[in-house]
This record gives sequence, structure tokens and C-alpha cells, in this order.
Amino acid sequence: MTKNDHTPLLDSVNDPAALRRLSPQQLRQVAEELRAETIAAAAKTGGHFGAGLGVIELTVALHYVFNTPKDRLIWDVSHQTYPHKILTGRRDRIRQIRQRDGLYGFTKRSESEYDPFGAAHSSTSISAGLGMAVARDMKQEDNHVVCVIGDGAMSAGMAYEAMNNAGALDTRLIVVLNDNGMSIAPAVGALTNYLSWLVSSRSFLSLRDIAKQLAMKFPRTLRTAAQRADEYARGMLTGGTLFEELGFYYVGPIDGHNIDTLVPILQNVRDAEQLGPVLVHVVTEKGKGHPFAKPDREKYHAVSKFDPVTREMAKSVSNAPTYTSVFAKALIAHGEKDDKIVGITAAMPSGTGLDKFAERFPTRMFDVGIAEQHAVTFAAGLAVEGFKPFCAIYSTFLQRAYDQVVHDVALQRLPVRFAIDRAGLVGQDGATHAGSFDIGYLSCLPDFVVMAAADEAELVHMVATAVAIDDRPSAFRYPRGEGVGVDMPEEGVPLEIGRGRILREGGKIALLSFGARLQECLKAADQLQSLGLPATVADARFAKPLDEDLVRRLVHGHEVLVTVEEGAIGGFGTQVLHYLARANLFNSGCHVRTIYLPDRFVSHATPKEQYEDAGLTEKSIVAEVLAALGDPTRSLDFKTLA
Repeated sequence: MTKNDHTPLLDSVNDPAALRRLSPQQLRQVAEELRAETIAAAAKTGGHFGAGLGVIELTVALHYVFNTPKDRLIWDVSHQTYPHKILTGRRDRIRQIRQRDGLYGFTKRSESEYDPFGAAHSSTSISAGLGMAVARDMKQEDNHVVCVIGDGAMSAGMAYEAMNNAGALDTRLIVVLNDNGMSIAPAVGALTNYLSWLVSSRSFLSLRDIAKQLAMKFPRTLRTAAQRADEYARGMLTGGTLFEELGFYYVGPIDGHNIDTLVPILQNVRDAEQLGPVLVHVVTEKGKGHPFAKPDREKYHAVSKFDPVTREMAKSVSNAPTYTSVFAKALIAHGEKDDKIVGITAAMPSGTGLDKFAERFPTRMFDVGIAEQHAVTFAAGLAVEGFKPFCAIYSTFLQRAYDQVVHDVALQRLPVRFAIDRAGLVGQDGATHAGSFDIGYLSCLPDFVVMAAADEAELVHMVATAVAIDDRPSAFRYPRGEGVGVDMPEEGVPLEIGRGRILREGGKIALLSFGARLQECLKAADQLQSLGLPATVADARFAKPLDEDLVRRLVHGHEVLVTVEEGAIGGFGTQVLHYLARANLFNSGCHVRTIYLPDRFVSHATPKEQYEDAGLTEKSIVAEVLAALGDPTRSLDFKTLA
């Protein structure tokens, strides 16, 4: 437990049970202290910031009203759960959040009983919550299930699929819509707060129940009319007609920062046992109370470490551009020459760099919201009409649209270009955000061109290559963070499809890299050279179509061939092995080894720690070579490989 002169009341809250022993009048102070503690923690570790500050009062109210963990509290995405973690017995570890062996940045079932469902991708909470609510009913238990979903997550179809199912089942479920001012909320004031309290109150619900019983005595046509009148009367007052049509009893909008209002309304909803699914519409301000002078909800969605006094962010020591900015600049350059180029993103304009493209070409960039499935098929439609769509989506999020990639793009051989950001390990964002699987799940598709940039200059050329490919789908992957500092070309040049390159000629050893681990292969070659084992280093560039001539040359001319990729089993190395088997080249006398991500989810840590854990460092590459030679104990001083 962290003790602090500035948080005396929060210091007494070891868990939600202790919070519930406080008086309602003390909750406002708890919220103020919780906000201060959240800011202090984020200043030390960085991480998701604005979303958590926006739900401080809501977090306090939910744990105060509901009997967690018996009552299930499910946070959608869960990047807003730092305050939740502080209140649920994890305050003493909050300053190690997102660090190796520290707290995870999202909810995680194995971390706490207060995290009933793990998250990190959006729009899953209502589906999971409905499953838990149905299970509760089947077990004849009486706990509540509460799902907290942000309005950004409500742009995804999965949320509405779940609500439609919940409305049809009429299962007792509480959904809290955390509307942080992005799009759908009418003005919130004393009148709307009062109306929300009124429609959730026991007296109103009792009167409504009596009216429903009386309506049952009416003929069917009059009964239907009475039900419609009830729904639309409340919809006209509160704006919840859409949710009512999906079968939810709507309460709201409510000021999400007024804890004196939140608590009684949530208590009303908790105690209204005659209701089925309920949606409570709470309006909040993302980043409320943050320490920065100029609020920017997107900029401060996630932050690096900062000084809580001077408010200065920690700065990068590298002068190399980020891969994301290189992609954006290259795409803009091609957009200047070709008005058929269109950018598409799924609620990540700044994360993918397409916000810069939008500044230059506002009518040619489309942010479709958290709707990756729609984004891909939307891109397919544009391709049908002769446009050149670049669908920029993080690797981990493209997984959500795999059916559309297969059925709507690949099967029809449409030239949609996939810019796959955050390919590979992503450091402190952990396993949920790692781009581990795209090499495998794209390389298995017929006629798909799959590329990986070894550095920022190669990325420029791969953007140019994707522009030039007009007869089939293509994808190029690149990692999170900064490039390696190579000289940049003035403009990109399309690469020959399916052709790699050799960077260094050696002797007995060949290292074949696919993607951004090329620099580690070059370092490993230096170490092998010091052992009298000169190594050839090649950059495959393409996983599909595979450069079979390059692979054949490396196998025939070397005793050991090691492939290296920052992706899961079933990716580039598998493509190489399949080719060698088909070409009957395993009897060539060359020992072939593949290095890829381990067959497990790699936990959050610094990138350096993750690469060491995953075995993707120069040390691991050298060790693999020596093992293949049957000489794993050969002397090498790895202390120099810091």
C-alpha cells in the first residue's frame, strides 16, 4: 500500500470492500485522490492515460455500488483501468505497470479476481458479459454483470450484435456506455440527470410495471401501441430510442463526473430486478484533470514518462524517423502523383500516420471507426472501381478482419494494399497488441504478395512496390518505433516481385532475414566472423512469392542456413522449409534452422527484454548456428553483446 500525505482517504482503501465502508459524502474526496494517484503513476511509467482519467468517478461509483468481484465488472478494451487496478488491491504495483514482471496495461484474468475477462481489443465486453449473465441464470445465481464500453467501441458491429442478442434473450445485464464527448451525447445538465434518476427509480418502474400488466388485458394491437408509446416517450426525453429498439431499457444521459448523481442512479439500476438488459448512458471527458496545459484527447491517449511538475515528456535519444512517419511521408509523395490513392484506417489515424495523409488529402482518407471488417471490404469496393486503397491497420487488429481479407479481397484478387503497422513485438503493450501472426495468415492465401521492411529505406521502396501492384492484393509489414538510421532514398523505387538481396558474402554460414531483424543478423555475422565463421547475410524482402533462386543458392553454397523472422511459427521459415521439401533439397548437405517467435504469447516488457526472451537477438542467432554445426560450446564472449 502506497502511503502519501496527499491521499489520506485513498490510503485506507485496500480493496472495494473498504471503499464500500465509506460514506457517500467521502467518495468525492476518494475520486480526487485517485485522479492524483493515476497521474503520478502515469508520470513514472507512461502508458494509457487519458481514458483512465475520464472514468475516475465512474470507477469509484461502480465499485461502491456493486459487490465486486462477486458482481462481474467487465471493462471494454480496458486501457482505462489504471484507476480500477488501484482500487482493487494493486496500488502497490501500479508504478510497475507495463514493466517486465509488473502489472499488465489491460485487464488480465490471471492477475486479479477483479478482472473477470481479459481485454485489449475493443467491443468484446457486451458479448462476454452476456455469456456470463446467461451462465449465472443457468446456475441460478444472483450476481450482477456490468459491462463498461466506450463510445469509440460502439462503432464496431460486434457490440450491436451482442446487444441485439441480449435484447432478444431479455437477460438481466447492465451496460454502461461511457460516452466521452466524441459524438452521440446531447447536453447534460440538471434536468437530464433528474430524468435519468426518475426513469431508473423504483416508483417509476413500479408504475411502469402496473401499466404493462394493464396493457396485457388489452387487445394485441392496443398492447403493442402502449409498448411503443412507453419506449418513444422515454426516447424523446432522453435520446435512447436506438438502444430501446435493440431491447435495452435506456437510462441517461448522466454526468459521469458527478458522483453524487452516479451513485443513486446506479443503485436504482442495480435494484431494478424486473428489468432485463439495461443501458446506462454516462457522459465523461477523456483526460479530465490531466496536468497538461492544452488538452489533446488523442495525443494524451497514451503517453511516455513525464515530469509531473514541469510536464515535460521523456524524449527519444534517436534521430531516426519512426516507421509510421516514413510510411506516411512515402504515401503522401505517391498521393501527389496519383489521385487514385486512398487511405483507410480503423479509428487509428495518428497511430498509422494517416492523419498526415488526411491533412494533405482530406477527401481521400477515410477513418471508418473501430470496424476493421468494414474497412477491408470498403477497400475492396474502392479497388473494384479502379482506386488504389491503402488499408493501414495494426497487425493485431487486422486479425479481426481475416474473413474479409480472404473472401472479399484475396478470393476476388483485388489490389487492396495492406500497410501492416506494429508488426512483431510491441514492448510494453504486450501480447494482445503484438503482431505475431500476419506472416502466416497472409502467406497462405493464393496470389497474395507479402513483404517485410528490413529498415526505413526498404519501407519507402515497399510503398512504391505496393502502388505498382495492380493485379492482386499485397501487404507490407513494418515494426513499431524508430528506424535503424540508414540513408533514405529521395523517392521509392518498385522492387522486383519475389526477389531478395544479399548484403554480405560469407563462407560456411548463411543468415536469411525476413523483416526488421536484419540488423541483428548483421551483428551476428560480425560475431561469427570473429570465430572464423564468415557468414553470408541476405534479406528475403518477400515471404510470398518466395525468392526460390536465392534460397537454392544459399542452401547449395553453405553448410548452415538459418532463417530469422519476427513472427510466429507457420510464417516465413515455414515457406522456406516447404520449398526445400518440394524441391528435394534437404539432402544437399546444408543444415537448415528456423528462428521465429516462441510458441507462446510473449509477455510485456521493454523491446530489448522481449527480444531476449523470444530468442531474436544476435546472441540467439549465433547460438543457433553453433548448435547446427554441432559445436554449441565454442568460446564467444557475449558480454560484449549488451
